[in-house]
Amino acid sequence: MAQNRSRRLRKKLRVDEFQEFGFDINWVFDESVSEADIDALVDQFIDEVIEPRQLGFHGGGHKEWEGIVATQAIGKCTDEDVAAAKAFWQGKPVSGIEVSDLYDIWWG
Repeated sequence: MAQNRSRRLRKKLRVDEFQEFGFDINWVFDESVSEADIDALVDQFIDEVIEPRQLGFHGGGHKEWEGIVATQAIGKCTDEDVAAAKAFWQGKPVSGIEVSDLYDIWWG
């Protein structure tokens, strides 16, 4: 059965035009990487991938990092965003790079 929801309710429920897609990302820094280098690499990831694409990254870790990437405003990440995030970590001193498929971050 189709539901006729008001714009306000659709926004509150994060459905239809207010649906948001994001993705999970995980990686492990090599043991040889210092804390200062970890900070520099994460800053570089944010400066080169997250900010230019108007995304947000929420996550953290010590040597093992995990987080979620979503748009800064209501919107949907794209397959290109997923590819850019994964490509950034290729060739860096990390292993176990895992990037999930896009999913609805409110309704999983």
